[in-house]
Amino acid sequence: MNVLRTIAVGYDGSPDSVAAVCWSFDLAKKLDADVTVVHAVGLLEHLDGAFSRHEAPAALVALTKESGFDETRLRWFVDDGDACSVLLRAAAPPLNAELLVVGSRGRGNRAGLLLGSTSLEVAEHATTPVVIVPSSQTEDEGLVDKTRLA
Repeated sequence: MNVLRTIAVGYDGSPDSVAAVCWSFDLAKKLDADVTVVHAVGLLEHLDGAFSRHEAPAALVALTKESGFDETRLRWFVDDGDACSVLLRAAAPPLNAELLVVGSRGRGNRAGLLLGSTSLEVAEHATTPVVIVPSSQTEDEGLVDKTRLA
């Protein structure tokens, strides 16, 4: 049995991605694993530069502290491309993630859909295990401080 050393989790700042990050931190603490938070920079983001390539967003660092996750085990990885492709590449070198984690929907969510296009596509094409964290965890289990996300 392989030991889980690295969890890659998709992050776009949406409430569902925050829930996925929190879930990943909890699992990583139990398994003594590292977490690489992966952000995809698509064509539109090149225009607004929402996230730095070199340092994790303040909200993500705050989540690390709130969850009690060891900040030295957190990696921030930004890559060009669509979210699905960037996440799938996280299973290959240099990241070598053994588990991919995504929220059920991201910033482009559409009401009424159970899964967003990225989470569905990652689940369909991944060669490593995938966890899709349901959006209900965001509200039902209090994983997200909504006032901080606004």
